[in-house]
Amino acid sequence: MRRAGFLVVIAALFVSLAAEPEPARAGSAHVAALQVALRAVGLSPGAIDGITGPRTRAAVRRFQRRAHLVADGIAGPRTRRALGRRGAPGLGARAMRIGQRGWDVAALQFLLSSRGFGPGGFDGGFGSNTAAAVRRFQSAAGLAVDGIAGPSTLAALRRRRLSAPSPAGPVRFLRPIAGRITDGFGWVGGRRHTGVDIPAASGTPIGAAGRGVVAFAGWNAGGYGYLVVIKHRLGFESWYAHLSRVAASVGQAVVGGSRIGYVGSTGHSTGPHLHFEVRLFGTPIDPVPRLLSAVAARAHLRPGRRLACRPNADAWGTRDADPATARMGRCP
Repeated sequence: MRRAGFLVVIAALFVSLAAEPEPARAGSAHVAALQVALRAVGLSPGAIDGITGPRTRAAVRRFQRRAHLVADGIAGPRTRRALGRRGAPGLGARAMRIGQRGWDVAALQFLLSSRGFGPGGFDGGFGSNTAAAVRRFQSAAGLAVDGIAGPSTLAALRRRRLSAPSPAGPVRFLRPIAGRITDGFGWVGGRRHTGVDIPAASGTPIGAAGRGVVAFAGWNAGGYGYLVVIKHRLGFESWYAHLSRVAASVGQAVVGGSRIGYVGSTGHSTGPHLHFEVRLFGTPIDPVPRLLSAVAARAHLRPGRRLACRPNADAWGTRDADPATARMGRCP
């Protein structure tokens, strides 16, 4: 009996660890291109975030079985060939320009988005939105502005040193609680601070910073304490840490102001406050330039409501383009 009880405890610990959100990781443009290709052939790899997770691997295996390949979940050369025009050419094999489609264009769109110059989504089609995003990046990088993504533009994108000087794109966030930001984003006290801290009394209600779907709600053993993570559109996530109590559940649709928890001091915290993060494709970014002056007020999403979403990137009305509507309060 004692041994059985020990095994139950170990199993429960394993489940709790497996459920925790992954640490910050920069997404891969090649994985993002794979995710775009899988979605184009009618499979669901999850969010286009450039991170190989369980849903992406499962989608690869389903495609491999469909193509009569070894279903190992690894997108090797044979899997890429089976994807046809969506699996080629490789990034850097050609200079990309308006009218082209393929794996490399989807990877380019992801690279542009991860630097803050995104065309608005990912569909592997080089249209006017992608060309405009390339020109914006080229201008910021001091390159010749021609809208063609050649070797010099790709090299500058891959260096990961340049980011948009001001928030690009439509995503903005409400302030989850009222109050003055104390510790900001960046190096604070000799350590890298991945968000901002807003002191408040323990038990202060916290509102979601924008429309999205709850991806994690529970205890995080890595120092965040009670934590809520919300996935938003275009690769953004918002994180709410050190909560005294969680008031949201995984899969729940939220809008700006939906109550998701209460201020606390759990995890690695020296006093009651909200640690608020914004991540773009898994990488923490400074949330301040994207914060609105308004503080989240309680709101509700009507059941069954459908949202009108702008098409991703340069969707040309083909079958593999993203839909113009989304359910559960989440645009693709």
